[in-house]
Amino acid sequence: MDRRKSIKSIILGGVAGGLAINGCKPGTEGEAGAAEALVQEEKHFGRTPEEKELLKKLHAEQFFNEHEMATLGVLCALILPANGTYGSATDAGVPDFIEFMAKDIPAYQTPLQGGLMWLDHKSNKDYGVEFKTATEAQQKEILDAIAFPDKENPTYEQQFFSLIRNLTVTGYYTSKEGIEDLGYKGNSPNVWDGVPEDVLAKHGKSYDPEWLAKCVDQSKRNEMAEWDDEGNLLT
Repeated sequence: MDRRKSIKSIILGGVAGGLAINGCKPGTEGEAGAAEALVQEEKHFGRTPEEKELLKKLHAEQFFNEHEMATLGVLCALILPANGTYGSATDAGVPDFIEFMAKDIPAYQTPLQGGLMWLDHKSNKDYGVEFKTATEAQQKEILDAIAFPDKENPTYEQQFFSLIRNLTVTGYYTSKEGIEDLGYKGNSPNVWDGVPEDVLAKHGKSYDPEWLAKCVDQSKRNEMAEWDDEGNLLT
């Protein structure tokens, strides 16, 4: 099983529980991107004036520098790479999501920036190049060494990778592409044929044939029910 399938199986097994972080609209750049993000926030979500002001402030700021964003792009694509159908986490705009989360939750800033610095230090030490310009094999060798943290006493770099991995998976699987990749359709109405006959019989109950025809006839499921002035069901 490849990395993407492994992560998807974990997400599907925990559905709502695993996607606990709420983020920004990916793919925004500069003032135009910030304005577009605010339009989308206005269109899709109910925000208080205070929340709108905070979003405006966060979208106007830039936390990671150009080099750090480029490194994030490489890192996110390694954690959740593209497959034959869908692009990588980076293609889905996850680095922008992580940028937003670093601004929205300042406690993430030092671990994230420090971890990115560590990646470059480790790559320079072992291979003489920055992490983002190392070969994919070299990058994976660095990441494999920190991908499985000690549960009792994780190192700084292991904690960093756990954080960046969680943010990457959250950002991707709450994006349009990630939701399509999961095949999640949302809540969908099913067809209700009434209480099963064996359950009704067990309790000595039965449906009135006239009521049954009006309320459980699936051919009329899209019709609006109507009552008379005395509360009797008409249709």
